[in-house]
Amino acid sequence: MHGIHASLVTPFTRSGEVDAKSLERLAVHCLDGGASGLVALGTTGEAPMLSPAEQRTVLEVCRAVSIQHGTPLIVGAGTVGTEDSIQQARERAPLADALLVVVPYYLRPSDEGVLDHFAAIGSAVDVPILPYDIPYRTGKHLNAETLLRLLSLDSVAGLKHCPGGIGQDTLALLAAGTGKAILCGDDAYTYPMMQLGACGAIAASACLAPEAYAAMAEASRNGNTARGLTFHNALLPMVEALFSEPSPAVLKACLADAGLIDSATVRAPLHAPHPTTVIRARKSLHGLPC
Repeated sequence: MHGIHASLVTPFTRSGEVDAKSLERLAVHCLDGGASGLVALGTTGEAPMLSPAEQRTVLEVCRAVSIQHGTPLIVGAGTVGTEDSIQQARERAPLADALLVVVPYYLRPSDEGVLDHFAAIGSAVDVPILPYDIPYRTGKHLNAETLLRLLSLDSVAGLKHCPGGIGQDTLALLAAGTGKAILCGDDAYTYPMMQLGACGAIAASACLAPEAYAAMAEASRNGNTARGLTFHNALLPMVEALFSEPSPAVLKACLADAGLIDSATVRAPLHAPHPTTVIRARKSLHGLPC
C-alpha cells in the first residue's frame, strides 16, 4: 500500500463507450512512470455512471496490466447502504488486491454505525479494505479517535484520508503510529502528509504526471526535503488547475491532449471544462522539474 497509486479515469470513446485500449495505455503509462499501483472504479473513474458490464471491462483491463507489471490493484467499492456495499465488494473483490470503500455518505450515520459498516464489509470479503474518508463529500466527519478505531479492525489495511486540510485530527492520526497504511487522498497535500508520516497517496493527478509524483514520494522517503519540496511547489499549480472544475473533466482533457487517451469525453452531469483551465493545467505540467 506504500507509494503513489494512480487513480485512473475511465476513458470513453467519442460515442460514449468505455475505451478499453485508452485505459490500458493510460494504466501502462502510470506504472512505467513510477506509480506503485493503480486504482480503478474510484470517483475519478466516474464509477457510479458505469453499467455493471462497463465496470467489469474496466476491472479486467486494469487487472491484466497490474499482473503484467507485478503491482497492486485497488478497486473502489461501497455505497450508502451496508448490504449494497457488501454485494458490490463481493462482486469486485476477485479482481482486487484491496477494496477502497467510501464512508457511507449523505445519511451521516453515527460513528458506531460507520464502524459496524466497515466491519461487516471486511467480514464478507477475502481481500483487505481501505476506508475512504472524505468528509467534504460524504457529509460525515470522523475524528482521530474513530479513525484509529477503524484502523484497528483486522480487515482494514489502511486508510485513504482526504480531510481537505491538515488539522488536529490528521496530525493525531499520523502521529499515532498504527503501522497501517495512511494514504493521502488530497493531491495537493501529498508531500506535507508524507512528511508527517503518511506512506503515500492515491492521486488522480498522478495519471498525468506519474514521474513527478513518484520522484516527490521517493524524495520524502529518503529524507531529501529540498527535492521533495521542489516537486511539491511545482505540482501545486497543476493540481489547483485540475481540480478547479469538477473532476475529472480537466484531467481528461489534459490526458487527451497528451495522447494518453483518445477522447476527453465525460458523462453527464459532468461537463467539458473551460479551455482556459485546460491551458493553465498544461502550462503547469510543462513546467515540472525532471
